[in-house]
Amino acid sequence: MKALLITRDNALHAEIASQGAARVPPLNLAATRASMRDALDRPVPDAPALVIVDASDFEPSEADMLERLTKHYPDASFMLLTHEHQQDLLIRAMRAGVREVLQLPLVHRAFHEAMDRIAAVAGETTMRDGKVLAFISCKGGSGATFISTNFAYALATLADKKVLLIDLHGQFGDATLYVSDQRPAMTLSDVCSQIARVDGAFLESCLVHVTGGFGILAAADDPAHAVDLKPEHMDAILRVARQHYDYIVLDVGRQIDAISLRALDSADGIYPVLQLGLPDIRDGRRLLDIFRSLGYPLENTRLVVNRYEKGGKLRLQDLQSALGAEIVHTIPNDYIAVTDSVNQGVPVLRLSRSSPVSRSMAELVETITARRVPENKGLFDRLFGRGDGEA
Repeated sequence: MKALLITRDNALHAEIASQGAARVPPLNLAATRASMRDALDRPVPDAPALVIVDASDFEPSEADMLERLTKHYPDASFMLLTHEHQQDLLIRAMRAGVREVLQLPLVHRAFHEAMDRIAAVAGETTMRDGKVLAFISCKGGSGATFISTNFAYALATLADKKVLLIDLHGQFGDATLYVSDQRPAMTLSDVCSQIARVDGAFLESCLVHVTGGFGILAAADDPAHAVDLKPEHMDAILRVARQHYDYIVLDVGRQIDAISLRALDSADGIYPVLQLGLPDIRDGRRLLDIFRSLGYPLENTRLVVNRYEKGGKLRLQDLQSALGAEIVHTIPNDYIAVTDSVNQGVPVLRLSRSSPVSRSMAELVETITARRVPENKGLFDRLFGRGDGEA
């Protein structure tokens, strides 16, 4: 987006140029003028999409010039920067068509929020339409946290997706420990306590960044803070997350409460995780009965069987018949690779790329993202470094 900046303040010019360059797509300060008079006397040949006016030393007589400038650039959006909210100036600016007024000194978050609105109007928004995938344990110890965290890492690494994982464990959430040794600076409860601030930049700043494209919003480190979470907070977080991430992976845990239900209501796909054992099947049936009573579409609920071994007494078709749900994937019983990964806090794909469970994660990424690659090229080439296939 090309912009005309009207200011005498070199420091402000540098600040806006720096913040604008950090945006995607970047804001290009195509021209600068020292005053409103200068802007009218020297119009920009290539009309800008945005005109930013520093009104910190604005004179009442210049209000007419502002109106003339808006008529000169009728297709441009206007942003007014001012130290004080002068009522007369704001009224004249509003009548002239100015829709964004920001306080000086410049608050970067407010600037980017205003730029997002302007970009959306101009049709230059880069907002995504992310999908929400929820992994939930049918029974404690089923391995849902290991699968959700390592799947999210594989999704970001193998499929070049921007991925956010939200740890929804109400107590003792430890998703970050499975793939990182970083200590969370902010948690889900911290974000909810500042819910009015939630935007893309704020959410990104609260994450534990495992890779450039994969971050985790950690669960509350104090169970007492979980009571401050409200269902509408989850609505706000997921609404923003969908705009800025390709996939939002939810590690729901096993609890069914107001927060997890609101998250599951928003999910595009629900993946109950269980093992081939009678206690898991019994609890899985109870969980699926709850989902049916809530009206969740059956086709959106697909089972993931963990620690699967062929030749067992219980067969996959027996499980599908008992639960009435599709098995979308099986994770092999790869005890050594999984234990090493968990104990070291390193994604299994990074630690042991050729292990059966790493292959299985790559297959799950292909299955869920519905990636179709010809001649067996794609995620497996990226996983094992063969050839030049694209993911």
